[in-house]
Amino acid sequence: MAGKVITKWTGELGFDSLVTGHHVVMDGDSEFGGNDTGPRPKPLLLAALTGCSGMDVVSILKKMQVKEYDFEMEADGESTEEHPVVYHTITVTYKFSGENLPVDKIVKAVSLSTEKYCGVNAMLQQSAKVITRITVNGSEVKS
Repeated sequence: MAGKVITKWTGELGFDSLVTGHHVVMDGDSEFGGNDTGPRPKPLLLAALTGCSGMDVVSILKKMQVKEYDFEMEADGESTEEHPVVYHTITVTYKFSGENLPVDKIVKAVSLSTEKYCGVNAMLQQSAKVITRITVNGSEVKS
């Protein structure tokens, strides 16, 4: 499966990317000459990571018959100081809440995503340390 994105410059530091039929607007900070009309490109990598892995996790949990839970992810990227400024460490925290959640199934679903299925995670691991944390109802179960 090939991937293709078409990105058009919209002026100053603004760009509009056509991604699988959807527009993604990116822009720079006003202090650097942008208009702040969209996110910066590098944090979008974190969004791609959480979206990719999150889709895996909910699909796997559905197959495991896990229902009625809330789920969100937080990704924090730590950057180098020198140019090119890149994320050297990314910490992804998978946060689950709900009653009587099967911790073993949650850990397995996240592990399958991060170790086998999520292509974005696999690509980013080639250039950064990716740390996985899991919390259930506010308590860390894996780090």
